[in-house]
Amino acid sequence: MGYELRVERESPLAYAELASVLSAQAGFELRGSQEAGEVLARHGDAVHRVATWSGRLAGQPGSDWHVAQLAMLSDIIGARLVGEDGEAYGIRNGIVEQINGMSSYEFGKLEEIIAAGPAEWSA
Repeated sequence: MGYELRVERESPLAYAELASVLSAQAGFELRGSQEAGEVLARHGDAVHRVATWSGRLAGQPGSDWHVAQLAMLSDIIGARLVGEDGEAYGIRNGIVEQINGMSSYEFGKLEEIIAAGPAEWSA
């Protein structure tokens, strides 16, 4: 099991609301049921899992592309993207970043990360 990023917001997210928001949003697809589902995003001819649903939304990113997709998904549903260690991830001025206390790390420009696709991080 990899590092988990959670999509969190003040008001609980219902599956029906998630389905409604994603049906109106190009680029994401929701599959499954209220009990177990997944959010998918397309790159090229392939579809990739971005997050899983089990009453809450979370993802285990394997690339900058996955982090960027999770950050966009969080923005769409009005939520925050939070890591296991309490750090936050988001998009500011078109840059995907991680913020932990007073320090931040920039992954890069959102449009470039999305265009590059889900190339896995090397160990």
